[in-house]
Amino acid sequence: MHLCRRQRGAYADFGFVDGVGQKVDGHILLYAQLAGPANGFDAASLTEVRQALAAGAKAETISFGSTIKKSSEIAASHALGVKLFAFDCLPELEKISVHAPGSDVFCRVLVSNDGAEWPLSRKFGCEAEEAVTLLKRARELKLNPVGVSFHVGSQQRNPAQWDSALAVMAKIFTNLRAEGIKLELINLGGGFPTRYRRDIPRPEAYGEAIFSSLSKYFGNHIPKTALEPGRALVGDAGVIQSEVILVSKRMGEDRRWVYLDVGKFHGLAETMDEAIQYDITSDRTGLLQPVVIAGPTCDSADVLYEKADYKLPADLALGDKVLIHATGAYTTTYSSVGFNGFPPLASYCI
Repeated sequence: MHLCRRQRGAYADFGFVDGVGQKVDGHILLYAQLAGPANGFDAASLTEVRQALAAGAKAETISFGSTIKKSSEIAASHALGVKLFAFDCLPELEKISVHAPGSDVFCRVLVSNDGAEWPLSRKFGCEAEEAVTLLKRARELKLNPVGVSFHVGSQQRNPAQWDSALAVMAKIFTNLRAEGIKLELINLGGGFPTRYRRDIPRPEAYGEAIFSSLSKYFGNHIPKTALEPGRALVGDAGVIQSEVILVSKRMGEDRRWVYLDVGKFHGLAETMDEAIQYDITSDRTGLLQPVVIAGPTCDSADVLYEKADYKLPADLALGDKVLIHATGAYTTTYSSVGFNGFPPLASYCI
């Protein structure tokens, strides 16, 4: 059971009901109150484009930020009025030129994800030198090259990580200016963290670090910037209540195994490699002892934490409830539909 609460005028990464009672799945959608002239929306699919429009966003405020899109989704989004598209390779750029002619485009650049608990590199982004070539090619294809984007990795705990990325972006701006292309936009991506088991820098530290780097590399000509607040905005807006369905100890092992009725396939996909470590609490007051925490399915990959030194009360027992905190981001929409016959995670907004 996923309990959700409103957070700073926004909804978390779970479905919400709009003004006409229609359920909307909210991966990147903020509450409709945020659909104002100063705010934009970054969509990862045609479905999210439509959700943003349904929430009151204007098409001109929507960026189709995925670099991997079906041709039909590009065309449909363009027909809906979306004019800004991301790419990171020539084939994607050519698709945009055919199915969204004359659009604004920006190139995603590969940067270091050091310091991120959930890296987002390798699959997305091109090297800076290639970005220059591609943005020049965009002009030849009658598209409008307006900027670049990057992502320093999700749950980025180091505010200084944006500095080296912005240094690279500044060089791209300079190189293209020499070719007669004046870029105007830097999409800073996301990465801003929420607190799980470890402390994180205060939000102001990120703003100060990023603005300092922008000033250092761009002087008095700071370009337009965009960012996606992500889990920093909504992470602590949700709690999963889970039931203990088995506690056992295997021969030769000191730790107990605690099996919960939710696991990797019920919205906790970010426990993969124990990357995101949610705080887990119980009402029991017994002595805390080391445990392995696992989900209920018949998949051996469904082990949440085995190496991360989790401890739960020694008197934790069958039927007890535990709370998995700060699950407002990237949980409900990760939840599978029917794996092993288990229903997807239910959400309740309170």
